[in-house]
Amino acid sequence: MEKNAPDSGTIILYPDFEKLKADVEKLRTELSMLVLERDDLIYHECRNIETAYMLSIGGLEYKAYEIECAILRLKRKIELIQAKKNRQEKVILSRIEEVLDAEFAEYQAKLNAQVEKMNAALERNRCESLTEDEGRELKKLYRTIVKALHPDLHPDLSASKIQLFHNAVEAYERGDLDGLRAIGAMVAEPELPDTASEGVASFMKERERLTKLLEGVKRRIAEIKSEYPYTMKSLVQDPQKIEERKAELKETIEQFNGLLATYKARIAEMLG
Repeated sequence: MEKNAPDSGTIILYPDFEKLKADVEKLRTELSMLVLERDDLIYHECRNIETAYMLSIGGLEYKAYEIECAILRLKRKIELIQAKKNRQEKVILSRIEEVLDAEFAEYQAKLNAQVEKMNAALERNRCESLTEDEGRELKKLYRTIVKALHPDLHPDLSASKIQLFHNAVEAYERGDLDGLRAIGAMVAEPELPDTASEGVASFMKERERLTKLLEGVKRRIAEIKSEYPYTMKSLVQDPQKIEERKAELKETIEQFNGLLATYKARIAEMLG
């Protein structure tokens, strides 16, 4: 590539222009693939892992935690009753329960969150799943749309195209193949300039920007793979491990029920 200098008849060569252009295109392709990997982890794989985990083990884990919370609450109730008795004050159970409600609000919130996770898992399990071929098409369409409309890849996109991209993300999250087909038909990947008219410096800047974005997406993918529910992947894929975990939880629940009965008997004795 070459460009005539405006102040002379000399020719300025741009030997790095084609390489820079190729580098930018390669980075855009790599970034689109990593964004697809990240979003597939977030919207599909991790949710599938959590659904399998909740349906196989989540119910028993919830029960064990629920009984554990009840034990901790009864233990604290005994302390409050004993404190009243030590001070020779009247034991008003309604007041004690109010104190316990406040102290154990965080525990109740965690229990409620588990119920919500179970409901979400049951809902996802009822949803009609895509065939293998449809799943491949969904990913291919989404990657094409990412490459054409992702704001990180194209900072100068119009507001309407950014909204179109957000709609594509939502469609991908829902597994809405028809929606992605419609959006895919509307977009085409913007082409890079064929000449160095914009200057080698602008391509160098774009290469640097895309490289930083790549590193950020790679870090996020690593984080997702180090966190729940992805860390449960090996467990939900191993029937033997699932059965072993179920057995552990059932034993824990049995032990907790014994403790629960003991604390209830202790309170009845204190109030008797």
